[in-house]
Amino acid sequence: MNKIKNLSESSFLKLVFAFLSACFLIAAVIMPDRATMFSGLWQILSQPSKISTNYFAVGGYAATFLNMGLVALISLLLFVVFKGTPNNVSTLAFILTLGFCSWGINILNIWPTILGVVIYGLIKREKMGGLVNAMLFSTGIAPIITDLLIRYPHAEAVGFNLPGLGLALLVGFFIGFFLPAGLTHSPAVHKGFDLYSAALPIGMTAFFLNATLYKTLGVDLPAAPAAETLQIASQMTVNIFCCAVFGLCILFAFLLGCKPRDYWKLLSDPALVTNFSSTYGNAVFLMNLGVYGLFILGYYNLIGATFNGVTFGVIFCMLACCNSGSHPGNVWPIMLGYVVASTVTGWISPLLGGNFSLPVNAQAIVVGLCYANGLSPISNEYGFQYGFLAAFMHFCMVTTTPQLHGGMCLYNGGFTAAL
Repeated sequence: MNKIKNLSESSFLKLVFAFLSACFLIAAVIMPDRATMFSGLWQILSQPSKISTNYFAVGGYAATFLNMGLVALISLLLFVVFKGTPNNVSTLAFILTLGFCSWGINILNIWPTILGVVIYGLIKREKMGGLVNAMLFSTGIAPIITDLLIRYPHAEAVGFNLPGLGLALLVGFFIGFFLPAGLTHSPAVHKGFDLYSAALPIGMTAFFLNATLYKTLGVDLPAAPAAETLQIASQMTVNIFCCAVFGLCILFAFLLGCKPRDYWKLLSDPALVTNFSSTYGNAVFLMNLGVYGLFILGYYNLIGATFNGVTFGVIFCMLACCNSGSHPGNVWPIMLGYVVASTVTGWISPLLGGNFSLPVNAQAIVVGLCYANGLSPISNEYGFQYGFLAAFMHFCMVTTTPQLHGGMCLYNGGFTAAL
């Protein structure tokens, strides 16, 4: 334990990434449907993954956990192979990518955009280690890669084909060249008040591709997955897994020397801190990972969310900011803003003759809150009332922005936060 205490920030984060990878891989082999794990994984790879695709319904529980564990392991290997130095942004990139692996990302559709970033680095003669974060963020547009591989320009999947592969690689290379520049300049647009900074260039790219490949050419945009597929869910599976993982994080944080007063310092610090592991130490960051994870899980249980693959994934997508500025103390106003927004709009809609369909536990709103979390710096900087107001505005916009990118941007809520 003393050796772990003395690890540098980057080495400690690699250890955390390895721990999370192992948790998902172990869970995959103990799921009741493990006998269909590999056939289920093939279903995940060969079927469309447009938001919101429930991988629990597509491939099963074991296959979903296997996909998440393998992508997490690949992400870790990118840091190892390219000698990257993980930091707070890397934590966000890693956990965010992991979260999408239950409803949009898989071990196949990540490669075209990753290769695009690699080619960018070779041409610009930049060190690959410094581009690993961009490689992971590039996967936020993975659904369109899958569509190009198996069904474009058709509405239904026709299978893998060479023209689709060529188009997917072309789009991946395009994103690879666009994204690094976008990541550099995105903070200047939102002034650091959207923690999902990568969502802005990814959202803009998805908007451009939706217009170019579909709208302009008159190609019908494939419909979203059938709503009934979202009913394939297991509250018990998600709760047991998350409680075990987050509980272990809290236990390890205590073993590493984190005391309650150390974590309270993080929660009560009035300054806008965006790197917890370097500011407060590795143990305090790990404590936030565990406590914040249970806090998110508790909220989704409280509102009665459906624990399908999408909800399971957004727990981790929301948790991704645990090292970049988000914690229970500055996220609760965001949650409250969403609850009040749902209540108020649900009250006004019938008075106007509307057909209200956005209760706080609706799938779109469950996903939307995940990225409203990215507005937590507003709560931290200006007070809870402004975080509440930002969340209210986010609620009103988040279900409309998919029309811009056709459901091809997994970072939809982060894009909304930037807007």
